[in-house]
Amino acid sequence: MSVIRVATGEDAGPIAHVHVASWQTTYAGIVPEAYLAGLKETEREASWREWLTLDVDVFVAELEGEVVGFVSGGAIREPVEGFDAELFAIYLLREAQRRGIGMAFLRRLSEALKERGFASMVAWVLEDNSSGEFYSRSGGVRVASKEMEVGGVMLPVVAYGWSDLGMIGVDVAHGSV
Repeated sequence: MSVIRVATGEDAGPIAHVHVASWQTTYAGIVPEAYLAGLKETEREASWREWLTLDVDVFVAELEGEVVGFVSGGAIREPVEGFDAELFAIYLLREAQRRGIGMAFLRRLSEALKERGFASMVAWVLEDNSSGEFYSRSGGVRVASKEMEVGGVMLPVVAYGWSDLGMIGVDVAHGSV
């Protein structure tokens, strides 16, 4: 069983590990291989040490005492009409996927954002990322698109949006989560 908790400064290293490992598995064949090969956990750890001091919500998931994923979000960084918060990142190690942790992350983040006065959320996702189905199942709908530079290449990204944070993960047709 997984435990989801607020991330602390001591989680910077484990988060960096999940971040790099997830990018290397999730984006293989989408993002240039040289970029993925050049990702360094030590550099990500330094970034996460700083990130964890900012006004953002960051949660980690643990399985058997080990951090296997993280989610972060806060105030929207780039305006998308009708949305005030943003899911910045959600990553799970491959072996921790398909266990309900991703949906639990979305719910926990949405609760934290609601507590801070936010009402809605978007998530920018590489269009070729297979996670689009996950966002759709959780109630997200495509609301915008653009291109983003990653590793010297412009890649299409789409924004999935949830207009009501209270509806994330709710199966409207069956009234369940």
